[in-house]
Amino acid sequence: MSNNNTHELATVISRFLPLFNIKNKLPAYKLRTLDALQKCRTEYMGGHIEACADCGIVRVAYNSCRNRHCPKCGAIDKEKWIINRETDLLPVKYFHVVFTVPDKLNKLFMLNQEKMYNLLFTVAWDVLKDFGNTKKWIGGKIGATAILHTCGQKLNYHPHLHFIVPAGALMANGKWKHSRTRGKYLFKVENLSDVFRARFVEEARKLVKEKEIKGVVPNNLFDTNWVVYAKQAFGGPKQVIKYLGRYTHRTAISNDRILEVNDQEVTFTWKDYHNDYTKRISTLSGQKFIRLFCMHILPPGFTRIRHYGFLSSASKRKSLAIIRADLKVRIQPVNNTKTWQDIVFERMGIKPGICKCCGGKMVIVESFPNRFRTKPRAPPIEICYENISNL
Repeated sequence: MSNNNTHELATVISRFLPLFNIKNKLPAYKLRTLDALQKCRTEYMGGHIEACADCGIVRVAYNSCRNRHCPKCGAIDKEKWIINRETDLLPVKYFHVVFTVPDKLNKLFMLNQEKMYNLLFTVAWDVLKDFGNTKKWIGGKIGATAILHTCGQKLNYHPHLHFIVPAGALMANGKWKHSRTRGKYLFKVENLSDVFRARFVEEARKLVKEKEIKGVVPNNLFDTNWVVYAKQAFGGPKQVIKYLGRYTHRTAISNDRILEVNDQEVTFTWKDYHNDYTKRISTLSGQKFIRLFCMHILPPGFTRIRHYGFLSSASKRKSLAIIRADLKVRIQPVNNTKTWQDIVFERMGIKPGICKCCGGKMVIVESFPNRFRTKPRAPPIEICYENISNL
């Protein structure tokens, strides 16, 4: 069974959303998201016609929807994010820490997504921060970047947080202190898990009692251990950022994982993490696929990437300067003038505005507006009508 460009998420939405919405009445923000994903890079979004100034070949390019849930978008935003994070790097070791909650809480999360996601961020960071402040572990101010994920490989609902944590802390005297055994050890994950579980359950019950959230907190949440994973990240600091970059703009499913879409079902691939990342194939009814995908559409305006401690926006500039001074790090100048064309060429090996047939310059000869915007989106490259006498 081979994949092709007709088997993609937009096809699934177009085919199965109308009936699904009749039965389930999705909220307006989820419908807006699905509509954007369905129309991404189609004539509805507007675009332009460009032609090669040398060989005359003509190409139609449609605009993207720029929605964070879209599998066609996000590549450039991801690279920009990585570039910005590289300016925050320190010459220290880094840890990848993951906080998960048991599936017994899934119903409570689904009923109160925004507040429960915020609670997950708050409690997980408070636990990390308090461990960092404890003299037994480090005894100073740590920093971290956190990213929310809500799904597993099979589109199942699985809220969890990925943290990237520098292996050390900024002390009150302005000195940098490495974590235990100079960055080979952060905190004991069993202790993290126990404290995280107790605090999260306590805070969730408090929100229910104060009627801030709907539903009930299950009584058997202490029967099993909550998974907290901590591992020293591989490679140097830049490899850490690239590693984390895979998580920042990842959507629930990519188009290349969708193998088949027929009138009734959707077939897709997934990696079995419990069996050496073996590639598997699953088939779901179109209605169930839409239901699962909709679970992962975030509330409007929700911030899923957050920075804490000495990496927070309020503290970062001053704190990093103090840490670098203590570590005797020379700050490299950063080029903030790079265009998106520079970024996609350097980071992705793509040459925008260049003819794929002869290497000549592609020139925009016509632009057409987005049907749903009062003003057309500006074309991505400058319009030029010179040297196209052969068109």
